[in-house]
Amino acid sequence: MPKPRKALVSLDSTPYYHCVSRCVRRAFLCGIDQLTGRSFEHRRGWIEERLLTLPRAFAIDICAYAVMHNHTHVVLHIDTDRAANWSQRDVIEHWHALFNGTLLSQRFLNDDPLSKSELFLIHELVACWRERLQSVSWFMRCLNETIARKANEEDGCTGRFWEGRFKCQALLDEAALAACMAYVDLNPIRAGMAETPESSEYTSIQRRIRSASNKTAAQKNIRSTQPAALQLFVGYPREPMPKGLPFRLEDYLELVDWTGRIIRDDKRGAIPSSLPPILDRLNLEPKAWLDMTRSFENRFCSLVG
Repeated sequence: MPKPRKALVSLDSTPYYHCVSRCVRRAFLCGIDQLTGRSFEHRRGWIEERLLTLPRAFAIDICAYAVMHNHTHVVLHIDTDRAANWSQRDVIEHWHALFNGTLLSQRFLNDDPLSKSELFLIHELVACWRERLQSVSWFMRCLNETIARKANEEDGCTGRFWEGRFKCQALLDEAALAACMAYVDLNPIRAGMAETPESSEYTSIQRRIRSASNKTAAQKNIRSTQPAALQLFVGYPREPMPKGLPFRLEDYLELVDWTGRIIRDDKRGAIPSSLPPILDRLNLEPKAWLDMTRSFENRFCSLVG
């Protein structure tokens, strides 16, 4: 039986999670329906735009994502420290960016005089909303519900658009995180939707490569070489360790490129002697790495590490 989300998401164990949502209907989420010839490609833009907007409200960062024809992948990082440091006003403003809130919360933001009982209710609301703003389930709900409503309206129908539950995998260590991100970034290549990572539309790897290729931004500020909408690569673990992905951007891009060349069906698949240094640091055998990045979802259930 599927496990409840509270049994899968443990912030004491890891802040990183891989989530997959699949379309429940025969009609494509995106792409072209081969029976009718109708194109749904524009919906990939809906999903990417919504996905990259939500972190402004949530205490959650996007590490990797890929929008496929009938499903989406996203690797999330939950920033509990950020949520804990929000004031009551911050929490309410973030929640109002997603929902209308209540009349009481609107009065609070307008600095209307409130009684002690009303302030107590505000305190309870803020505690509830603070938890939701760092919840994987609420993040996926705000992503999928919006897309489902727009798609149903466009199709002129009602009912479910997504499967009832999204798949969730906890990424317990750096090796699992790197393998999952590469698996997500290389999804379009495995599916034959793209030839190279930089040509993979609606993926995090394409966005990162384009930002890294911006020489003008690189001359101004090294942080500008990474897209602001995605969690930053901050280099290998050290003291003090800044917030971000514990890898070097250059090493990760080299790793994805190397992995993508190996898993291409039209290549012989010979493993070169010069391996990306990130594999050595994570003590990963090349063959084991390639096996993980080919079948990450199938090899692991809910915990990866």
